[in-house]
Amino acid sequence: MGGAGMKAVKAGAKYSAVALAAALLVSARPAPPPIEWPVYGRTNAALRFAPIDQIDKANVGSLGLAWYQQLDTDRGQESTPIMVGGVLYVSTAWSKVFAFDARTGKRLWGFDPEVPPATLPKGCCDAINRGVSVANGRVYVGTLDGRLIALDATTGRKLWSVVTVDQSKPYTITGATMTVGRLVLIGNAGAEYGVRGYLSAYDGATGRLVWRFYTVPNPDGKPDGQPSDKPLRELAEPGWFGDVWRKAGGGGTVWDSMAYDAETGILYFGVGNGGPYDWHIRSQGKGDNLFLSSIVAVKAATGEYLWHYQTTPEDSWDFTATQQITLLDADFKGRPRKLLLQAPKNGFFYILDRITGELLSAEPYAKVNWANGVDMKTGRPNIVPGAHYQEKPFLQSPSGLGAHSWHPMAYSPQTRLMYIPTQVMSQLYARSTDFTYRPGHMNVAIDTRTLAVPDDPALLAQMKASIYGELIAWDPFEHKIRWRVKHPSMLNGGVLATAGGLVFQGDAEGHLNAYDASTGERLWSYRTVNGIVAPPISYALDGRQYVAVMVGYGGPTAMYGTIVPYRPRLPGRLMVFALGGKTKAKPYDIPAPVPVNVAGVSSAGDPVRGLAAYNDTCLVCHGFSATGRYTADLRRSETIKDADIFRGVVLDGAFEQKGMVSFAQYVSPERAEDIRAYLLQEARKLVDRGDPDAKTAPR
Repeated sequence: MGGAGMKAVKAGAKYSAVALAAALLVSARPAPPPIEWPVYGRTNAALRFAPIDQIDKANVGSLGLAWYQQLDTDRGQESTPIMVGGVLYVSTAWSKVFAFDARTGKRLWGFDPEVPPATLPKGCCDAINRGVSVANGRVYVGTLDGRLIALDATTGRKLWSVVTVDQSKPYTITGATMTVGRLVLIGNAGAEYGVRGYLSAYDGATGRLVWRFYTVPNPDGKPDGQPSDKPLRELAEPGWFGDVWRKAGGGGTVWDSMAYDAETGILYFGVGNGGPYDWHIRSQGKGDNLFLSSIVAVKAATGEYLWHYQTTPEDSWDFTATQQITLLDADFKGRPRKLLLQAPKNGFFYILDRITGELLSAEPYAKVNWANGVDMKTGRPNIVPGAHYQEKPFLQSPSGLGAHSWHPMAYSPQTRLMYIPTQVMSQLYARSTDFTYRPGHMNVAIDTRTLAVPDDPALLAQMKASIYGELIAWDPFEHKIRWRVKHPSMLNGGVLATAGGLVFQGDAEGHLNAYDASTGERLWSYRTVNGIVAPPISYALDGRQYVAVMVGYGGPTAMYGTIVPYRPRLPGRLMVFALGGKTKAKPYDIPAPVPVNVAGVSSAGDPVRGLAAYNDTCLVCHGFSATGRYTADLRRSETIKDADIFRGVVLDGAFEQKGMVSFAQYVSPERAEDIRAYLLQEARKLVDRGDPDAKTAPR
């Protein structure tokens, strides 16, 4: 099985003739000058718009694979390639870094930071990395285990390395680094696990810490000696209550978005959710909990606080504001403004004055039922009764995955539209009645039993039908969706807009697609086989325009095995396209699902208790109903057939070198057997549903 293919999706010979004619005429056009993709969002304003029009609506059907490189890991690939000086730099899963000739694909060098496999359970969402930054002859990468490393851009030789987090705590780094002048910036992740978030600025030449901005108060009540001390003392501390957040660190990790205005010297960053989720447990149901779920503006050189806007005060739903921040100079309501735009998880599209922080617009770009609008005088959402799920469960839209997650959006100055990869899914929130803080482990403080998928086939089909992805063209000035494209699965790739009137996006089904930026009509599609979650980029060299994308399905998508089609783990690829490209990608060797055979296997455990224990301890890696994708599908694992072997893995850490550490401090031997009983139950359900690869004798 496998392979890859290219096709123009307009029907009929007429389009083929037009595409051929356009391809022949393209050589008569002025060749594009060299155009790089030097930073994560192409510029630090993060429009993700490539000002190149060699590939356009008329000739995109002639786009073909110019070159590709297969990677040495089969986990999620989320990085944005960086192209500087004819070299394409990428990070891959496990925080590895590679450099390729951007014209030919020749590998120039590779670097492996050798992240310990035991780091994997500290992360919510696979061993992914979203990208490097390149400046002053150096490549900077943050590693999953919390290091910031500088490499020689020519050779890949390590120049320096600093530890940016307390590695005894469950911090990780998955976000891209960012350079501003002499500084290199990096945040971290881990809010659900019990950490305190911050953003750090290091000297790019030496690795010396220059400043750090903490996003929640110090649980010890002491100053940190950093520029965040004053705003935390004056603005944040009065809005935090109780002791749970002090034990859990509060969360607020800066795990993704940053943007920089070189004219003003202002740095903008987004802040994540609280830990634990439930505001009533985290802060006794009182206070706004600054700077959770906020956009924060500081002086880039010093970290001095300037202003903030909190998108979701009282956050109980994992509604981070870490999604992409875009800076735009445009007329807004009849006057020129310096704007900041964001489409965070909570479903509202925000426009702020980026100099003052004034809220200019907050309109829903997706289905929202947790709030009925935003008060433009106060800037606060009008949270509906019951949304905090204290009296009874609340079926909420968007889900905790958000109407828009980390997958980058793109803005076209030509159409004045923002292209947003959105997610359609609701989530049933219910409060936890027996929450106990567990140091170093997931502490969401919601009833995770609501996250199980239904056994009834009709209900399961209904659930699947209600969950999908969309690419929407959002008009930020008229607050309207101009067009939308529906995808069968949610959590699809990030977006690129180009001056050729095109929008590129990959999907979870394994295609890279090109759409008409004005209408949403799909004009071209290439079958990558392996799913795409990363955003494409475009650059021009020697008069030729290229489109590059990382291919590799993974990340939090892997948790949703039951509600998305089965996808085996396949090696990632970097794939680069150009007009007239003729390279043929080698077909993937796609493994068949492991058969299920639990005939005669029994357990003394309780599968009902096992479900609760599984969801509290195992779900984040192994997926809803044990359908994990980037870790083992435990329904198909040989380990569940023997109680002693299972205990050896779960309690004794027999697979630690594969990333499966001991969970003895969280799971008792009795509860481990309950989990095994639950997994056996799920394996039998797989057989009962008629899985063609599940083989077992009658029970």
